[in-house]
Amino acid sequence: MRVMVIGGTSGIGLGLARHYWEQGARVAVCGRHPEKLDGVAFARDSRVSVHACDIADRAAVARLVAQFAGDACDACDVGEGLDLLIVTAGQYTDAAAIARDRSSALPVLRVNVGGLEHAFSAAADAMMAREQGQLVAVASIAGLQDDYPNGSLYSASKRAAIAICDAYRKALAPFGIAVTVVVPGYVDTARLRELNHGDASGKPYLMPEQEAVQRIAAAIAGRDARCVFPWQMHALVRLFNLLPAFLKRMRKK
Repeated sequence: MRVMVIGGTSGIGLGLARHYWEQGARVAVCGRHPEKLDGVAFARDSRVSVHACDIADRAAVARLVAQFAGDACDACDVGEGLDLLIVTAGQYTDAAAIARDRSSALPVLRVNVGGLEHAFSAAADAMMAREQGQLVAVASIAGLQDDYPNGSLYSASKRAAIAICDAYRKALAPFGIAVTVVVPGYVDTARLRELNHGDASGKPYLMPEQEAVQRIAAAIAGRDARCVFPWQMHALVRLFNLLPAFLKRMRKK
């Protein structure tokens, strides 16, 4: 099995890369800061390759996917293809940061929306020739919130990511290619702790990173269309969507 994880140098992406390596897969780990893996033991294994990649750069993503899919095995001259692409790369900017610097909104769109499309488009080209494979994107439960006045840009970008997955699923189904969108609540990653002054324990229904990785891996194995967890957060979002607009506006963006 050949797996590529874009956004795989930390957090959930790194956990998934390690999971598939432990399963015997050949894994390409991609991210903007590959030096993060300098002290990670499994990244030095011969079945793991580490690549610098900015998902917002369409041409760079296309080259990387084509190169990995086209790599030939030792006993043949034919590229071995790409079986599984996982995109965990994401950009978060809150409303306060956007108010201070309006241009900070664009990286959120370039990564969460444009970058996902770049990766899916390149991987779909590689997979369609063999009529097999699976695309996976890790979105956010924020993307299940209905649009409302003063709603956050981040939520909007994750709604778009979920919609991209749904569209690719319909387009690729005739080729036997599955598309899974993962919609998690709060996961106790280093990034979440960083955004919360080093401690994310106050977040509701906070899930350990390894438990999230296991849930995602199970959804991928089942070729699920959508994986939403935890159920408590999903229920809260459904209730939130039922609120009138004036109450929604009271929520912090």
